[in-house]
Amino acid sequence: MRRLVIGLVAVSAALGLFAGDARAQDDGDDTGDAVTTGPDTSDAAAVDVLQVSGFLDEILVTEIETAIDRAADEGSQALILQVNSKGTVVDDARVEGLLEDIIDSPVPIGVWVGPSGARFYGKGAQMVAVADVTGMAPGARIGYTGVPLTPENGEVDFGIAEEQLRNGSMGLAEARALGVFTEIQDEGIPTVTSMVQALNGFAGDGFTLVTTELVVLEDGSTRFETVATVRFFKLSLVDQLFHTVASPPVTYLLLLIGLGLLVFEFFTAGVGIAGAVGAISLVLACTGAFVLPTRWSAFALLVLAMLAFAVDVQVGIPRFWTGVGIVLTVIGSWFLFENLPGATMRPSWIALIAGIGGVMLSFIVGMPSMVRTRFATPTVGREWMIGRQGNAVEDIDPDGIVEVDEARWMARTNRATPISKGDPVIVASIDGVTLEVDPVEGAAKDYRERRSATRNEPTDAQ
Repeated sequence: MRRLVIGLVAVSAALGLFAGDARAQDDGDDTGDAVTTGPDTSDAAAVDVLQVSGFLDEILVTEIETAIDRAADEGSQALILQVNSKGTVVDDARVEGLLEDIIDSPVPIGVWVGPSGARFYGKGAQMVAVADVTGMAPGARIGYTGVPLTPENGEVDFGIAEEQLRNGSMGLAEARALGVFTEIQDEGIPTVTSMVQALNGFAGDGFTLVTTELVVLEDGSTRFETVATVRFFKLSLVDQLFHTVASPPVTYLLLLIGLGLLVFEFFTAGVGIAGAVGAISLVLACTGAFVLPTRWSAFALLVLAMLAFAVDVQVGIPRFWTGVGIVLTVIGSWFLFENLPGATMRPSWIALIAGIGGVMLSFIVGMPSMVRTRFATPTVGREWMIGRQGNAVEDIDPDGIVEVDEARWMARTNRATPISKGDPVIVASIDGVTLEVDPVEGAAKDYRERRSATRNEPTDAQ
């Protein structure tokens, strides 16, 4: 007989979790030492387990609905939702639709809040009130369910616990005392294996679930063995990516990385890997921001911070606008997300330090150094460039970019002689990392010539 050997005592439970992903196997030597009781369970149908972790977003809601359909189509006995979620980020209508799907499911639905330390907060936690079998691990909590929703085919009723759950949370002891869960033993439901056992004997319309059987050992002791194949399901890789992106620290860091790399790419005067990575990061960050409760005013502050940084980056020296950028980054980071009931949405301190510290390091040290290197010659001294000819990469009026000896430089010309894109230029002088250029033909007598002439005129004393 194919089965998973899982006990309820601590050691047996640990072994059961280790073997939980595998198919039930032949017990072999155990058959001589134990006698089973009850009906024949050799053809027990599978029990599906779906892990629901993170904020309850559109991806998770869709996956739960898919899991219900899959369990029904493939003839599973039941579906267990293993939940650890600190908030719900879909609207009430979407949650109501999910509650209706659970109520109408042809397959019994079990909701287990676990493992230990798990949370089930937000309106999505109202699933506990409409599921067939529910359980909770020790150390887990449930609450902040809000005003009960009104699915068309059922009722959300937590009984005497409703008021406390609406704006607060409770642990195992309180939930047990107030009867929130259908299956909540003194020690709770510590493992998903225990939850599979809790399903055993559940009677529906013309059926009774058979998930475990009682085994009597030779010494007279008993234990429960799982006879149903337990199948574990998770999000696909693509869904997992977008679900992970929709978390505050990931969205926040991707936003800063994306904006920073785009600024970097702008000052490298080309489109390369940094620009591509920055664009992808920004798209993913926006995807997460639209899912989470984002303050768009704070989002705009972070964008403005990058523009402020860019003002000083172009001159290669951190100045006033760098300070403005730092202040805007700190304010935008702190207020980027609105909190959910029972859940602080602000990125963790590690994420904030990494984000703000990384931005400061990049725009105070990294980016100015990059610009100075980008628009400087690798040799010592640049006087050799005076008199060299090149071409205008863009219109210069009075500032722009020129190409001299296959290298691009920031350039400036006299306002009286603007230079059009593609026109030939000649280097007249060098001011730091900026080339002062004139058109090859028709150059005006500019301030440099006037200043030089003034210095060379003889005085009355001479």
